[in-house]
Amino acid sequence: MSNSSELRITHEPEASINSGSDDKNMNGKDGVYTTDVTVSEANQGPVNDAVFGNINEDGPNYRNVGWLGTAVLMTKTQIGLGVLGIPYVLHTLGLVPGIICLLAVASITTWSDYVVGTFKLKHPEVYGVDDVGFLLIRDAVGREIIGAAFWLFMTFVTGSGLLGISIGLNAISEHGTCTAVFVVVAAVVTFCLASVQTLGKISWLGWIGMASILSALLTLTISVGVQDRPAEAPQVGSWDKGLVIWGKPSFTDAISAVSTLVFSFAGTPGFFGIVSEMKNPRLYTRSMLLCQSVVTMAYLTIGIIVYCFCGIYVASPALGSAGGLMKKVCYGLALPGLFITATIYTHLPAKYVFLRVMRGSEHLTRNSFKHYVVWFSCVAGCVLFSYIVASAIPVFGGLVGLIGALFGTLLSMQLMGGMWLYDNWQHRQTKKTITYKFLLGFNIFVIVIGTFLMIAGTYGSIVGIIASSKASGGGSPWSCADNSK
Repeated sequence: MSNSSELRITHEPEASINSGSDDKNMNGKDGVYTTDVTVSEANQGPVNDAVFGNINEDGPNYRNVGWLGTAVLMTKTQIGLGVLGIPYVLHTLGLVPGIICLLAVASITTWSDYVVGTFKLKHPEVYGVDDVGFLLIRDAVGREIIGAAFWLFMTFVTGSGLLGISIGLNAISEHGTCTAVFVVVAAVVTFCLASVQTLGKISWLGWIGMASILSALLTLTISVGVQDRPAEAPQVGSWDKGLVIWGKPSFTDAISAVSTLVFSFAGTPGFFGIVSEMKNPRLYTRSMLLCQSVVTMAYLTIGIIVYCFCGIYVASPALGSAGGLMKKVCYGLALPGLFITATIYTHLPAKYVFLRVMRGSEHLTRNSFKHYVVWFSCVAGCVLFSYIVASAIPVFGGLVGLIGALFGTLLSMQLMGGMWLYDNWQHRQTKKTITYKFLLGFNIFVIVIGTFLMIAGTYGSIVGIIASSKASGGGSPWSCADNSK
């Protein structure tokens, strides 16, 4: 049996979404767009890709990620900063409601992730969520609004990653130098790693990052299990974990906790860029299901165990729950994973900008001087913005929550519900099956619940920012203070 297969896709586009090229280049003859994709596990032969154009030996191979590498990249995109707040979410909502909410968010985002794969196969010219915005809204305004939301969300997550790295470096070195210096170090290393041109060459970093963050969380889980009491609990005398089975949080606290869960599964908008670089996009669903299974099990296991052993004394981020020494060990193990999270969340928005600038140009897939100048400029611009965000915004945690609530739900729920309706709405008069009716209702529900979480989460984040500003009297940009305590 051959290890290569040819996928020929022909469709009638309603409008060209190929930014940077005219309709003739996009649609070919007679308005019919045809893509010949040669898929080969041995990576032999040229590829004529609907997004990247002609891929050959004269330039970077943008179609070189296998299904397992895809699963690792998606898993690392999901398992990042959000997991560190899950034990605290269980404390806020209560153990039982927290688990129910986690499974509900996991189910909705798994469906959203599945829609990404099916939509990509039906519309191979789509690279990112901005192209989806163009199709759904049928106007260039849709592309710009959704594209801006994607870029802001990804770069703000990178900013939180840079801040997380500085916390880790402070914890390990016992505040060895000014925190602002650690943020600069984090930004420089992220720039170097994110400058690698293709996800195929970054996928091995995904293995390291996943092993790093999971080993840190496993170490934390074991540590809180064998210790007599968590670091934040009274160290002498009797103490009570204060486990909350059914929480009674305020609306603001509850919606903020749910927003944290959404943020934990909000890697979905980056999946378009990942599937676009797969050798065989038809294997995407296999990669996605493996990713979501690993992520959900990791979140449940770590969240439940850490919370059950720490109770009300769980720290946020959770890596500080096991005391001073183990805090250093956990952050030491987690640092590579934090760096790679920042790398992936920088690479994807940089690639988005790069394609917007270079799409339709021969320099997109040629190792030319212009190719490298534009690429490195895109990466540098994303890193610089993330660095400014990480260093200059006083109430950063609240602001990241605001961006997550405002854009994370939009890019992980409403947009994917809209994608399914875009491809299937016209069948509502002809398809009377129970499955179709269920999926129609479910996708409308996803849009509605996503909109509610976006509005309510934004409100909760704003309230939290105001309360935090009043309590601390504001923050200090480019501060040298130790942020690991």
